[in-house]
Amino acid sequence: MRYRGLGDTGLQVSEIGFGAWGIGGTTGDARAYGPTDDAVSARALKKAFDLGVTFYDTAALYGYGHSEELIGETLAPVRDRIVISTKVGYLDFSGKQDFSPAHIRRSLEQSLRRLKTDYVDLFQLHDPAIELLTPDGEVLSTLRQLEQEGKIRVAGISTRSPKDSLTAVRELGFKSVQVNFSLVDQRCIELGIFDACRAAGAGIIARTPLCFGFLTGKYENQSYAAGDHRNLWKPEQIACWAKAYQLFATQLAGEGALSHAQNALRYILSFAEVSTTIPGMLTEEHVLENVPASDLGPFAPAELERFAAIYAENRFFV
Repeated sequence: MRYRGLGDTGLQVSEIGFGAWGIGGTTGDARAYGPTDDAVSARALKKAFDLGVTFYDTAALYGYGHSEELIGETLAPVRDRIVISTKVGYLDFSGKQDFSPAHIRRSLEQSLRRLKTDYVDLFQLHDPAIELLTPDGEVLSTLRQLEQEGKIRVAGISTRSPKDSLTAVRELGFKSVQVNFSLVDQRCIELGIFDACRAAGAGIIARTPLCFGFLTGKYENQSYAAGDHRNLWKPEQIACWAKAYQLFATQLAGEGALSHAQNALRYILSFAEVSTTIPGMLTEEHVLENVPASDLGPFAPAELERFAAIYAENRFFV
C-alpha cells in the first residue's frame, strides 16, 4: 500500500480507502447494496487494516449510524493508526437535510459515540446545496469552532456534483473535497478541478471509482437485492453503464491478469491530485481484489489518452 497527503491538511491517507456505505446495510429504510452480515463486514474491515488501508470513509446516514458502529467496534484498538472520515447533513434516505449549527454538533457527538473516539480526522458536509454556504456563514463558522475544540482535525465537503467542488475550493476555502471520479465520469478533468485543488493545496477523495460496481464487469443484470439502491436507477442507465464496462474492458484487455476493478482504480490513482479513492468494500474478497491497485503505478500518458478518447466519444449518463 502506498500513501499520499490529503492536500495541505497534514493527514496522510492510504491510496485505497475503505468506502463504508455498503456495510451500513439496510437498517430501517436505509439503502446501500442490500442486506449485510456484520461478521462478514468486520472481517473485511480487519483485512483492510492488515493490508495497509488507513482511510475509512463513513457517514451518519449509512445504515443510520450502523456503518459507524461497525468501524468503532472493529477498529477501536487501532484508532491511533487510522484516519476516520464521517459526514453530516442527511436526516434520512428521502433526501431531507439539516446543516444548522445545532444539528452539526449533535450529529458529531452521536458519530463520536458510535465510532468510539473523541475526535474524527475528517468531518465532511454531506452533499449540501453549495449556494447556501458562505465563507463567514454559520455552517463554516461551526466547523472552524469544532476544529479549535479538537473534536475534528479537518473540515471537508462531499459535493453533490463535481462543479460544486470548484466553488468549495475557490470560494469557500475547503482543503478536502470528495467528488465523483472514474473512467465513466471524468468531469474532474473537464472542469479543471484537479488544477484548482492543486493550486489551493486541497486534497481530493475520489468516490464511486467503480461506478457502483459496473466497472468490475460483475453486475450487468437489471435487478438487485432488496435495499440495493441500484434498483432505483432507470434500466436505460444500467444498460449504459454495462456498455461502458465493455468499452473500457476492450481497451484494458492487454493488461494481463489484472482485474477490471484493479484497472479502474489504477486509472484514478494515475492522477497525482487524487489523495485517495474509496471503493465500497463489503467482503474480504473485495478488499483482496482492490488493495493491490495501489502498487500498480500509473498508466502511461498514451493509455490515459485512450481512456479520455473513449469518454469523449460516448455518453455515460442518461
